[in-house]
Amino acid sequence: MKTGITGGIGSGKSYVCRLLEQQGVKVYDCDSAAKRLMRTDPELREKLTALIGPDTYLTTDGGQVLNKAAVARFLLASEGNAQAVDNIVHPAVFQDFTDSGMEWVESAILFESGLYRLVNRIVVVTAPQEVRIARVMARDGISREKALEWMARQWPQEELVRRAHYEIVNDGMQPLTPQIAPLLEESHKEDCQC
Repeated sequence: MKTGITGGIGSGKSYVCRLLEQQGVKVYDCDSAAKRLMRTDPELREKLTALIGPDTYLTTDGGQVLNKAAVARFLLASEGNAQAVDNIVHPAVFQDFTDSGMEWVESAILFESGLYRLVNRIVVVTAPQEVRIARVMARDGISREKALEWMARQWPQEELVRRAHYEIVNDGMQPLTPQIAPLLEESHKEDCQC
């Protein structure tokens, strides 16, 4: 039973994943994996360099490092550029997740990336918009306007809920453990085929 966990910015999906890990569940983090693979995977580095240009990686004493400024310039230049990078990075992340043997995966763009096709059930973590805005402003030290701009770039929370099998409400008032428990029980039943 492969489970995908998603949610909009500020929903607290990473916090929910930490709670799962405290329960012994290993959760594959797509964002961290993408960064790691862009740094370490030779084939991925070669494809990105061919796409973005020779300044994609900088040579330092510690080896080659991703030139974030060059990549950001390329990504922001056009939607087509962003899609071209996604077309290289997403398949590498999908393969890495498959190879990891993990059953749980966290992705902010589970649907947009197509990763939802690799899981059996989808959990969306939600929170009221004002709670999400406050969390993002506090976490990233940004203005309310910037937080709203970031949120507007993502799928509406209602659409994620509509497509998901389970919703975990992370509003700071409802306890999370009772919401997570049924997911763990269902996974356990699948694992032992009780």
